[in-house]
Amino acid sequence: MGILAGKNIVITGVLTDQSIAFHVARLAQQEGATVVLTGFGRGIALTKRISSRLPTAVEVLELDVTNDDHLRDLPAHVLALVPHVDGVLHSIGYAPETALGGNFLNTTWPDVATAMHVSAFSLQSLTMALRPVLAPTASVVGLDFDARLAWPKYDWMGVAKAALEATSRYLARDLGPEGVRVNLVSAGPLRTVAATHIPGFSHFEELWQSRAPLGWDVADPEPAARACVALMSDWFPATSGEIVHVDGGFHSQGA
Repeated sequence: MGILAGKNIVITGVLTDQSIAFHVARLAQQEGATVVLTGFGRGIALTKRISSRLPTAVEVLELDVTNDDHLRDLPAHVLALVPHVDGVLHSIGYAPETALGGNFLNTTWPDVATAMHVSAFSLQSLTMALRPVLAPTASVVGLDFDARLAWPKYDWMGVAKAALEATSRYLARDLGPEGVRVNLVSAGPLRTVAATHIPGFSHFEELWQSRAPLGWDVADPEPAARACVALMSDWFPATSGEIVHVDGGFHSQGA
């Protein structure tokens, strides 16, 4: 039996088969879970198409995390498919182009607000939307990029990731009494759809290749996906409010 046998997992953010979210879905199924995906807008067609590459067919629900109606209706739509939710993957992030690429000093509040809403507040709104259907030992896992430092070109997305990290800690605090765990996986840079929207992404590749003690493959999302699946299992029953680094050890090194 797999480590997720009998569990029901809701996964956001599957757009390509190179995404961490896709590999979480694949591994979760291989480990025995029933998986439900979400997508929205024009991207939902991509999600449905890519989902056909998973080992087992899945349902795809429409969910825009900035849409209050979608969030309100989510529990009923989930319950139509599974009796409860044991795990949630938050794989959602977006910043307008004006909030990236070295434009930090000139970005206007509306664009900053968009980045914060989609990339950070959505962890709280998604978790609270699913709260009525979460199992007593449910695990919420979000995808992070180390926000302790200022990164070249990352700008307001870096600020949004810092907010995501803080949000996860407060959720861990307030949902812990209900038995719900909230953790983040901080992955090294990967060639994903999100990465293609970060100006100067190649600089991240060069940094990791030169400084990660274990090395780092920007084309391999499976190590990060494995960490997510492990956190959703029963093997981390007393871990919450944590940031698990899956970056080849890069975060531990100085210049």
